Amino acid sequence: MRILTRYVFREFLVPLMYCMVGFVSIYVLFELFGSFSRIADAKLPLGTTVRYFAGYLSPFFHYLAPAALMLATLYTMWNFCRHSEITAMRASGISLMTVVKPLLAAALGMAAFVAWVDESYMPRYAQWAKRLRAERFDMEKVSRDEGFTYCNSRDMRIWTVAGEHNPACSSLADVRVVVNKADGTRAMAITAERAEYLDGEWWFTAPKVQHYGEKERQVASPTPELDSLGLRAFPEFRERPEDILMQNSDARFSSVRGKLRYLRTNRDLTSQARDDLRYDAWSQAVAPLACLVITLLSIPAGMSSGRQAVFAGVIGALGMFFSYYGMTIGCMVMAKTGLMPPVPAALLPTVAFAVLGAFYCARDLGATLRLMLVFFVLTGVYVATASQLAGRLGIDRAMAHSLAATLPVLAAGFCTFRMRGR
Repeated sequence: MRILTRYVFREFLVPLMYCMVGFVSIYVLFELFGSFSRIADAKLPLGTTVRYFAGYLSPFFHYLAPAALMLATLYTMWNFCRHSEITAMRASGISLMTVVKPLLAAALGMAAFVAWVDESYMPRYAQWAKRLRAERFDMEKVSRDEGFTYCNSRDMRIWTVAGEHNPACSSLADVRVVVNKADGTRAMAITAERAEYLDGEWWFTAPKVQHYGEKERQVASPTPELDSLGLRAFPEFRERPEDILMQNSDARFSSVRGKLRYLRTNRDLTSQARDDLRYDAWSQAVAPLACLVITLLSIPAGMSSGRQAVFAGVIGALGMFFSYYGMTIGCMVMAKTGLMPPVPAALLPTVAFAVLGAFYCARDLGATLRLMLVFFVLTGVYVATASQLAGRLGIDRAMAHSLAATLPVLAAGFCTFRMRGR
């Protein structure tokens, strides 16, 4: 690693650490104001308390990380410009990309960490933290898992769990599985003392299998030797523990893989519910990229604050930051009300502001703000045109959105051609 790279890393990671600790401390303090007395009365162990706050914070981490990166980038670039270090680096023949590469690498590492939190940590502990808070930090009530029902509409199986189960839903007690035919009548019913998910298969302990014929009349088992086993695997049961967990927990705390698999395995969802869940899955998938986008927008803002006025650079960065999340919220509303398809609505803010960030690094703030206004106008034209085509003219929704996107794409291509000509 070059000396310059190590220097930029050090100058950037110190304020980034301070910002992250500060934001996390603010969230923890706000939560402590309302829960300190109950946590103290429950006498939770230190490890459980830390795990609770980590689970409580995990759904908000993809907002905290970009905010911390923005402030750290602003301070680092402002400090470099204030001491004329950027000028000295550029005079030595070092390109701006070489200078800011450590910042982008750190933002990429933070994006990977945010993706891990959203995909692995949050599904495991956010729901547990929510339940612990709802039970007033009574560990006995939380550990006493209640029964539930899981319906697999694709394979027409209904699971009923009356006994205890572990938090991952990979070990279930007092299980009953009803397998239905295509016409909705029962084909088979299985009751077992315990069901465990091992090596990608469900293993039932002491299963009792009952087969049904026409009009749900009980019939003799076609495989009596297999049905008499005390421990039996059911490889045809393709349900996974995360599928069961998602249907019986808050969908906001599930992983992207869980959401997409839930869409594939549940065919009885309404079209609106499917669009909502598809948008949630894609928006969660691209949420970590906000770390890179915000950092890219903050680099020129920090440089302008060092060269000209701190106020102008900070206000510009904050305006971009809130505009990005404002556009994200607007696209979410339009996706959930049917004005935009879910996947383009989830991708549009990240793609648009990534282009703005690259444009901002190459040009000034005024040109970037004009380009951002063009983005908003084109988005409004696209939504209004698609709504008119689908509503008044009765054109198919997919065709209406395809036709409506033609005008903004042509306009964007024309603007790009004109800017290249300049």
